[in-house]
Amino acid sequence: MGYHSEFQRSIEHPDDFWREQSELINWMTPPSVIWQPKSNGHGEWFPDGTLNSSDVALDANIRAGRGDQKAIIYDSPVTGQVSHLTYRELTDQVALFAGALLDRGVEKGDRVIIYMPMIPETIIAMLACARIGAVHSVVFGGFAARELAVRIDDATPRAIVTASCGIEVQKLIAYKPLVDDAIEMASHKPEYCVVFQRPQVTAELTPGRDHDWHQLMANAKPTGAVPVKATDPLYILYTSGTTGKPKGVVRDNGGHAVALRYSMNVVYGAKAGDVFWAASDVGWVVGHSYIVYGPLFSGCTSVLFEGKPVKTPDAGAFWRVCQDHKVNLLFTAPTAFRAVRKEDPEADKLKQYDTRSLRTIFLAGERLDPPTYDWLTEHTGLPVLDHWWQTETGWAICCNPIGIEALPVKAGSPTVPTPGFNVQVVNHKGQPARQGDQGQVVVKLPLPPGCMTTVWGDDTRFVKTYLQPVAGYYSSGDGGYIDEDGYVFIMGRTDDVINVSGHRLSTGQMEEVIAAHPAVAECCVVGARDELKGQVPLGLVIVKDGATITQDELEEELIDMVRDRIGAVAYFRQALIVDRLPKTRSGKILRRVIRQIADGESYSVPSTIDDPAILEEISQHLKH
Repeated sequence: MGYHSEFQRSIEHPDDFWREQSELINWMTPPSVIWQPKSNGHGEWFPDGTLNSSDVALDANIRAGRGDQKAIIYDSPVTGQVSHLTYRELTDQVALFAGALLDRGVEKGDRVIIYMPMIPETIIAMLACARIGAVHSVVFGGFAARELAVRIDDATPRAIVTASCGIEVQKLIAYKPLVDDAIEMASHKPEYCVVFQRPQVTAELTPGRDHDWHQLMANAKPTGAVPVKATDPLYILYTSGTTGKPKGVVRDNGGHAVALRYSMNVVYGAKAGDVFWAASDVGWVVGHSYIVYGPLFSGCTSVLFEGKPVKTPDAGAFWRVCQDHKVNLLFTAPTAFRAVRKEDPEADKLKQYDTRSLRTIFLAGERLDPPTYDWLTEHTGLPVLDHWWQTETGWAICCNPIGIEALPVKAGSPTVPTPGFNVQVVNHKGQPARQGDQGQVVVKLPLPPGCMTTVWGDDTRFVKTYLQPVAGYYSSGDGGYIDEDGYVFIMGRTDDVINVSGHRLSTGQMEEVIAAHPAVAECCVVGARDELKGQVPLGLVIVKDGATITQDELEEELIDMVRDRIGAVAYFRQALIVDRLPKTRSGKILRRVIRQIADGESYSVPSTIDDPAILEEISQHLKH
């Protein structure tokens, strides 16, 4: 069966299609109902089925005879460690830590925040939560204490699991002081913390609240996987919102397992026994879907890499990992290879390693720019496949479906809608756009399994943000078009969330931080195009009358403020003092026009602008 017939079947007969896919995973109670609509405009997949995601990822592989196969390969150039866990060893560790959580009172439905670096214990903690039906919420270790506090108050976790430190290239980042500060800031107080002590930094434990990981494990008893409903939440993952308040994307258990198992085949062409490497972080959705759950649901070996594409130790890091671990499938963001290309333009490092095991390179997280695509295909000779998805969907909305049929590549396009995703483009009135015309990219409801089911604690926000803007559709927030061959082209965000190195960050959130500076009267932040990172934030600031601060002083202080409140991941490096900001007569700042000026693009002067001369002033500021 080719792609087009499979896609049509998924859209025209979704119940039959997804029933068939659901039979590929191990259920405790197989579902008899496949799809059940809800009054909010969406619905639930496999509502009467029960399973356990830890069982599907671990125990099912042991039952299938893969107990001695490597489940996780840990490669850490920043510590010099390389190790692995077989499926049996990983299951034993997960069962023990699940028992430790149970001993400390964590129950089904409780939330556990995991604030950890890229170490095996992070995966163990995630799967242990799943094993007892607790809901994990992984917070990227680079986020500042204030951001962690916001997530603590929203998720109200019973416990936090953390490590003594993370390592960024050669810099040690002590996590425990950040956790302590976050708990102090938060209104909700977790009952306890579990701390994994790393040899590089020893954390000071708070008596009565904090527990040492090793001591808990030494006294724990292993526990089995408990049945949970397919519709029960597996995890909460926070993504930037345009208001500055993060949204807790909720992923269910059943739809998630079915979708990821299917995606490993159709999107990546993966099979049991393959070595799959998603060069990302478990704090992001890619890490959830394709470092942890997807590969393990499919019986693959997953690589967990604690390093960078460059500087750990050099631009040959990715190729070295592919050689050493016989990686078959590599998935990362275009920004990673832009960094490699910048340091090794002729790919001399690639020639030092034997990467013949590598079959395909996959890229996502931001638009794959043609220069990066051309460089990779020229120097590797491998298929280089773009695909497009979001934190909210959890897996690819569009891909080159190599597990069904490899389609011709068009540079700049993630190819075609993945089976299950009825992708369309609508104009500003919500009506279907003409072929080739740009508009809002939307997905006709219902969304397939594996996509977000709600916003944690705020279903009204879920409906308002994603389901209401275009009735009957999921609004992706991205703009683009579909060409005459059905290929989808994604051209960028339609809101004020920017994409820095594949990480979606809210400019509104950055504006809140900058506006808090005592010298700042008004500001705006836009995403400016950057060759290496895709986009970087650019701040335009109006200072208060009488303020004596210099451009350099203000810029330095604002950089420090953004780093402290949001984290280094925001990559805020530039703030320009301007006399005024371009606005409409109603007072709305013309961010899109500012972005076009910053990117050197042509722009039209909006009829609603209050003073057109200001655009030339902004242009002069940006030139200097």
